This record gives sequence, C-alpha cells and structure tokens, in this order.
Amino acid sequence: MSTQAGRTQVGIIGAGPAGLLLGQLLHRMGIESVILEQRSAEYVLGRIRAGVLEQGSVHLMEQAGCADRLHREGLIHDGTLLSIGGENHRIDFRRRTGKTVTIYGQTELTRDLMDARAACGARTVYEAEDVQPVDFNGDHPRLLYRKGGVQHELRCDFIAGCDGYHGISRTSVPQAAIQLFERVYPFGWLGVLVDRPPVSEELIYTHHERGFALCSMRSHSRSRYYVQCRLDDRVEDWSDDRFYDELRRRLPRETAEALQTGPSIEKSIAPLRSFVAEPLRFGRLFLAGDAAHIVPPTGAKGLNLAASDVFYLAEALRDYYQEKSKAGIDGYSARALRRVWKAERFSWWMTATLHIFPESAGFDRRIQRAELDYLAQSDAAQTALAENYVGLPF
Repeated sequence: MSTQAGRTQVGIIGAGPAGLLLGQLLHRMGIESVILEQRSAEYVLGRIRAGVLEQGSVHLMEQAGCADRLHREGLIHDGTLLSIGGENHRIDFRRRTGKTVTIYGQTELTRDLMDARAACGARTVYEAEDVQPVDFNGDHPRLLYRKGGVQHELRCDFIAGCDGYHGISRTSVPQAAIQLFERVYPFGWLGVLVDRPPVSEELIYTHHERGFALCSMRSHSRSRYYVQCRLDDRVEDWSDDRFYDELRRRLPRETAEALQTGPSIEKSIAPLRSFVAEPLRFGRLFLAGDAAHIVPPTGAKGLNLAASDVFYLAEALRDYYQEKSKAGIDGYSARALRRVWKAERFSWWMTATLHIFPESAGFDRRIQRAELDYLAQSDAAQTALAENYVGLPF
C-alpha cells in the first residue's frame, strides 16, 4: 500500500474537548495543527458528558474565540447545595471565593470548538483508523493512520495525546517509562437525562444512607439526575419509575415533592475511578486530559483538568515557537501534575465524604458522619470546599 505524507507542527490525537481546545488555542497563536480522531464527528457530539465549567475554563474558551454562545446560554451558579440528613446547606461560592461556575454541557462546548475549527479552515481528520504515534523519542515524530483505505504519514514537531483513557497515546509509551496510579471505587453512578426543568436553581449533592444522589442540569429545561448504584447493576433493570422513586427517597422531602419527572432521553451507568499517569511527557509526545488522568465526577473536575493541561501545553508550545524556549515543554509535566494531584485529592475527598461505601461500618461510618457534621457547621470547611470546587488557579 502506498503512503501519502503530510506535515504539520503539532499533531493532535483526539477530537474531544481537550484536542479541539488545544488546536484552537494553537491556531490563534499562529501554530499549525492537525487533529486525528478515530470516530465520526457525529459520534463525538453524541457523547453525553458533564458540564460544570470553572472560571479558568471559561476564560480559555474566550481566548480560543469560542465563548459567545457559552455566555449567552451558560447558567452561572454562585453556589451549590449539600443535602445532609435531609437538610440542605448552601455553599456560597461567590461570597467565599469571589468566583462562580458555569453550567454548559460538554456536548455544546465541543460543538462550539468544532464550528470554530471548521470556520478557520484548520484540518481535522475524522474516522482515522489505526492511528499510531511513532519516533516520538527522537526529533522527528510521526503519526501513522489509515483513511478510506489509504495509508497516511503525518510528520510533526510534537504530538499531543488527547485521545482519552482508552486511547493509543498512553499505551504507546513503553511500560518502563510510565507509572500508573489508580483507585477503583466499589459503586457507580446511574444517570438520567430528562427534558424537565431542574428541581433546584443550583446543583444538589446528597448524602443519604441509601446512597449518594446528585440533582444537576444542562439548561433551564433539561435536567441530569444521578443515584449511586451497584457496579453489577444493569441499565435495563432500572425503569424510569424505579429511578425516580429511588431519587426521591434520597432527597429532602420538599425537594422530592418538587421533582418533575418525564421519560428519560438518555440513561447510563458510569463506574468511578481515580487515575493518574506520570510523567506526562515522553520525548516529543505529551499526554493531556483523560489520556493522562481520570477523576470521579463528584468534584466536577474532569473537563476542567483537561482545560488546565491544554493551557499549560499551549503556553509551552507558544514559548517554543515564538520565544525559542524549551523551558515550557521541559516543565509541562511537573507543572500540570501539581494541579492534577490537587484536583484528584478534592475529587477523592468529595467521593469519600458523600457516598456510602459497601464495606464501611462502625468506626468508618461514624468518621464520615463527623466529617459531614463538621462541613455543615464550619465556615472554614465550606470555604475550602468552595475554593476547590470553583477551581484552583492555573
């Protein structure tokens, strides 16, 4: 089979939010990139994901020139509610930190980035098969892939692996060169998306003896609800009625009575894990986003961590091309990982504090109750939660 060769400055694997945001930031810096994505554009847009954006992530979308619709349609939240023992406690983000978060679905953010990339004429190859990063330990890395039965070779200065937890980027690294850290949690989240107004103007995080629950939203008319479930549960065993009945049991009485139900338009079970790969640089290959780390969704950090990785990597590449400095790319891994581990800690803490662990009893359960009681009563504890939830500085 003959091979068609191409050339770019930065080859990006993955057209999710991390890869698309990196490509758009690089474009505005005058740096050329090509994005390779194994799935179709329709498949990428069909993925249902979270949508709580830190202010830093919003600012990055502004820098990328992709924030107009976000500002029109995004819902700014000044705080969140913790339901403990059937009583709601409000954590006021704005008063405690001066910051807010914005509710804007990841699907919509991805669409905005796709549209911006198409408008500027930057190249994205969808349905790129058998993508392989090679020679990234040398000065001339390449990306090999097939498209429409034709073999392609893309020569790059650098490769950014933004292709998610199951992608090829991290698994292409020799095992001896990478260290993996992981914690798998003994439960999952059963999530339902429904076209009904949210039960609350702000998110409600619920700790209940039957298990964790979360009332979230995508807009003023679309809600996203979750309940903690067993890992061996099956979606087909959860009718809409069973789901809503269980959700109501875990909510405060007034909230449960206000809940508007309807047929689910999406229902899925997601396992929870914490995961970090170290380092994040291997010669001229960099990992970013879910290719590098996973957090349980309790702290709303997954998309935002991907954004901060992209911020550090885009800055490093800008300095390389514009300032002829290697300091940024040499320091990328350590700089990104400092923030990653702080977000991992917060996400682990939120998960451990709010969920019921099936193996916990006696001492552990009472320590959890004491932690929740302290959180409900302490200004300092609530400020620490708010500071981490709205996002630590990039």
